[in-house]
Amino acid sequence: MELRAPEERHLQAAEAATKAAAESQTRRMVDNIPDLLRENPDHPHWDVVADRCLSCANCTLACPTCFCSDVEDVNDLTGDHTERWRTWDSCFTADFSYVHGGSVRRSTKSRYRQWLTHKLSTWHDQFGSSGCVGCGRCIAWCPVGIDITAEAAAFAAGPQQSGG
Repeated sequence: MELRAPEERHLQAAEAATKAAAESQTRRMVDNIPDLLRENPDHPHWDVVADRCLSCANCTLACPTCFCSDVEDVNDLTGDHTERWRTWDSCFTADFSYVHGGSVRRSTKSRYRQWLTHKLSTWHDQFGSSGCVGCGRCIAWCPVGIDITAEAAAFAAGPQQSGG
């Protein structure tokens, strides 16, 4: 099948559909969230969200940009054949940051802080854009209703804010 250049009507239709989709979004990420997160590693809101978070990893497994993985060596029963498997993982699991002697991030608070700060702050340093594409899957799949945009807004509101 030969590809053809789009006609002007196709480009206009695509632009109109994109604009309509953007205008239908009701949630917005607060401005300067990368700096807010970078500057507030001890913000009291980390405790608030950690009390609600189940560390179930639904948000990371539903996210189209999350890519944490683990490497596992698997061998057959005879020991004649070994393979190295890379498997999908989540930074929310306690074992994800395990090194000799224990997990580096033992608390839900530390794991949530790592995920949100990476997704919304250090991702900019790493890739030049946000790790959040605005799809809302993390919100939809969270069994306790944690909304990434509300959590970001709580950091912007200041340390006395408890957030949603």
